[in-house]
Amino acid sequence: MVALAENVQKRLTVQTVEIAPNTTAIRCLDWDRDRFDIEFGLQNGTTYNSYLIKGDRVVLVDTSHTKFRDLYLNTLKSLINPKAIDYIIVSHTEPDHSGLVEDVLQLAPRATVLASKVALQFLENLVHDPFSKRIVKSGDRVDLGQGHEIEFVSAPNLHWPDTIFSFDRKTQTLYTCDAFGMHYCSDDTFDINLEAIEPDFKFYYDCLMGPNARSLLNAMKKMGELGKIKIIANGHGPLLYHHLDILRECYQAWSQRQAKAETIVALYYVSDYGHSERLARAIAEGIQKAGLGIEIMDLTSAEIQEIQELAGRAAGIIIGMPPSANVAAHAGISSLLAVVKKQVVGLFECYGGDDEPIDPLRRRFLDLGIKEAFPAIRIKETPSTATYQLCEEAGMDLGQLLARERNIKQIKSIDANLEKALGRISNGLYIITAQKGDVQGTMLASWVAQASLQPLGFTVAVARDRAIDSLMQVGDKFVLNVLEEGNYQELKKHFLKRLLPGADRFAGVKTQTAKNGSPILTDALAYMECEVVSSIECSDHWLLYCTVQDGRVSKPDGLTAVRHRKVGTYY
Repeated sequence: MVALAENVQKRLTVQTVEIAPNTTAIRCLDWDRDRFDIEFGLQNGTTYNSYLIKGDRVVLVDTSHTKFRDLYLNTLKSLINPKAIDYIIVSHTEPDHSGLVEDVLQLAPRATVLASKVALQFLENLVHDPFSKRIVKSGDRVDLGQGHEIEFVSAPNLHWPDTIFSFDRKTQTLYTCDAFGMHYCSDDTFDINLEAIEPDFKFYYDCLMGPNARSLLNAMKKMGELGKIKIIANGHGPLLYHHLDILRECYQAWSQRQAKAETIVALYYVSDYGHSERLARAIAEGIQKAGLGIEIMDLTSAEIQEIQELAGRAAGIIIGMPPSANVAAHAGISSLLAVVKKQVVGLFECYGGDDEPIDPLRRRFLDLGIKEAFPAIRIKETPSTATYQLCEEAGMDLGQLLARERNIKQIKSIDANLEKALGRISNGLYIITAQKGDVQGTMLASWVAQASLQPLGFTVAVARDRAIDSLMQVGDKFVLNVLEEGNYQELKKHFLKRLLPGADRFAGVKTQTAKNGSPILTDALAYMECEVVSSIECSDHWLLYCTVQDGRVSKPDGLTAVRHRKVGTYY
């Protein structure tokens, strides 16, 4: 294993290692990156993985992000004369994997690009000079010689519509790009430390793969037809080898659970237009937090019957407005109008410069008697973290609306004596406040309990469908405000109000700023500055263990407000 180059200031390194006969991984390690897109917070950096296979003919599988241009190209030239590259496989065209395709083609002018039909259409807008290309689909093969025969698998919507997998039969290595990846940066080429990578593996699945669970199950079925797979060479994070079977089973189980969701939402967008991809993912994350299934479909590449079939199964429909000139997307939206019945609908702009206006389409849905799930999201400037938070909250609102009837049925199924007994567990009343950049959040909490003395720490339960969840990840800081008995009704009433997505939660409330940047409620009995240290997934809640760094009491003789319940099936 050799680290061939390094940019110390930004901690960008390139690692090369032979992972199989005649097969070299070129891993670009982005140690300090703390966000992937704007809404995808990272704890452990990320990597961009590329692969070089040398038979009688040479193939390069994917490239890297443009931030690695010099490091990557110098590394590639140290491994091979680029003019000897015969093929470049583009697994999909998102810039973190294809950002240097044009640069490589300039060094390897005779190379043929192998990609799906949709990917080649995208590439023609990214590469400014003519290039040799060939469409590949499931079952197609390319013989590199010396036993290296590459078989292709179409895997659309993982997570872009143009994705393909590539399988080298000699080394039994499957190249999957985004699928089976994770944003986790370390010197370990392979998945040697399962405990360390599991949280990032699951988080990555939830954010990027879960919304396309049906497509993933189809791709995994095709994978099963390839025979024995020894290595999954992904596009981000450690390659899967040591725990490949376990992690494949995780994908299978998670996807089956998602695909079997009783209630699903269909989200339609144009993946290569404006900020639609990122905005769609933020909305999808909110829907998933509400416990609903989500399926995402690209309006440009999907067939009309696929668009209508998905809408027929969905309880909710969300549409990202396409560019005015996209004929295929508009035909897809028109087909939706022909099949909607009792679904709820939500619309959002993509900020692509030529968005189709929202109001005419909104009016057509309303005229059909379709209920609006959330106010149309109109974006007038480049999306920020606050914009993505707004989108996530809109997704939560839609999800909670659709989940309400299901939740009532579940509550009614619980034994009456049991729910009354559970309700006798009493708790204090608190308000959690948090701010990260220009995003702020708050939550009325009662499930709080001290958990340790050294260090001083407590636990708090946070429902998965709370908007503040994104501000309560491991390492995040917040304030726990203690409400005072006999003097809490106004604060409680204010923070229980249902507000529109993106609204200012602190409007009209007196606050101060804590050392950690979060708001302190001036009228609270006491406050503590806290940090999330760890979390445990508990069905519909996260149980967070938090430590306390600072705190004050405003009234030494004041008592904490207490919440007494009659039943244990609601707060």
